[in-house]
Amino acid sequence: EISSTIIGAEGAAEISAYDPQTKKLFVVTNTGVTKIDILDLTNPAAPVPAGSIDISPFGGGVNSVDVSNGKLAAAVEGFVKTDNGKVVVFKTSDLAVVKQITVGALPDMVKYTYDGKYILTANEGEPNSDYTVDPVGSISIIRVFQDYAVTTVDFTSFAGQEAALKLKGFRRFGPNASFAQDVEPEYVTISENSRTAWVTLQENNAIAEVNIPARTITKIMPLGFKDFNLQKNAIDPSDRDGGILQNKWPVKGMYLPDAIAVVEKWGTPYLFTANEGDSRDYPPFYSEEKRVKEITMDAAAFPNAAVLRTDANIGRLKITNSMGDTDKDGDYDVLYSFGSRSFSVWNGNTGQPLFDSENELEDKCIAAGAGYYDDSRSDDKGVEPEGVTLGYVGNKIIAFVGMERSNAVAIYNVNNPAQPSFIKLLPTGVGPEGLLFIPASQSPSGKSLLVVSSEVDGTVKIYQTN
Repeated sequence: EISSTIIGAEGAAEISAYDPQTKKLFVVTNTGVTKIDILDLTNPAAPVPAGSIDISPFGGGVNSVDVSNGKLAAAVEGFVKTDNGKVVVFKTSDLAVVKQITVGALPDMVKYTYDGKYILTANEGEPNSDYTVDPVGSISIIRVFQDYAVTTVDFTSFAGQEAALKLKGFRRFGPNASFAQDVEPEYVTISENSRTAWVTLQENNAIAEVNIPARTITKIMPLGFKDFNLQKNAIDPSDRDGGILQNKWPVKGMYLPDAIAVVEKWGTPYLFTANEGDSRDYPPFYSEEKRVKEITMDAAAFPNAAVLRTDANIGRLKITNSMGDTDKDGDYDVLYSFGSRSFSVWNGNTGQPLFDSENELEDKCIAAGAGYYDDSRSDDKGVEPEGVTLGYVGNKIIAFVGMERSNAVAIYNVNNPAQPSFIKLLPTGVGPEGLLFIPASQSPSGKSLLVVSSEVDGTVKIYQTN
């Protein structure tokens, strides 16, 4: 770590983007006032505050930023969250507004293609607080050099595939929601040739593939489930068992990934996902969250249900009530928990699983000692991997995995993307949200940098390779 800068209180420092032309870092901040804070990174060891952009005239909040060719794109939700949002493009030099482009509801992630010709947004389309309005989830594709012409596509055309998708682990479960309303795009990664994007559909437990030049969604790849009843996937499912006790349990984990990153090798796109887990929780109107001790377990599937239901075992573990009653008789035959407490690698062409970190992230955090594993989160999503980014350090491909509840980043050598190998843990600020890798070729110091934005304590930490 070479520097640490406090941007603000909780909600500051969510996502960052770097402009090599001006050496400025742009940081999303939502702390009562919604703005983009700016740091001058001419000397990354001593960032200098360089003003901010007030986003309040444009919408209800800024969720994501990205930079290309001296232009900053900001994903801004509507003044009403369920209304269409917009991408606002600024010049990085003088912060002048270049263009405002209407996109779908709740743009959660914005990303330029590598060639700078397109901007993509993942428009989550979350429902309102009482679940009476549920916009469609969508992906907007903006053609930069055609005066920012925009095409917004949704998932209506996949409704006929729902039964087949569900057999592979896709979820559609929102109350009264159509297929298109229920899909909630979260995060975008783009191929090096700028032709293909992959978008996580977090609550749906799937990844979508997008043909960028054709401006079409080409497929949905469901991710299936992780078996926590295998020793290699052992978890601690209780915050009231007197310690950090990892064991196998008769529970499935829904991957439900947040961040996604891609590296292409040997002609194959390898997709890295941080399998945070998420739930739809809109009390008192709708919530899918239940604790195991609150549900009725099928006697044949769980002959030792009374033992399992205790707080010290899996009674406290949060599961979904949206699935698990496979024979529709009112009790649960399978238990599905939120997230997989891991990161995974998938074949981007087929969706085939190639690697999962099993319980290594939690093992490494436990081994690292005090403060790295928060046992109070054991009943929820554990270390909660949320962010992932990839970069070249020298001739090695390195993966960085941010764990929101461990306040740490795990670093892996992924020269063989299907066989990541652990290098070390880096302590971060509290609640690492955004991970940004700045390659040596663009770095103001000439050495590659990792920028970690942490939204709970509002810090931006910068790490430099030695």
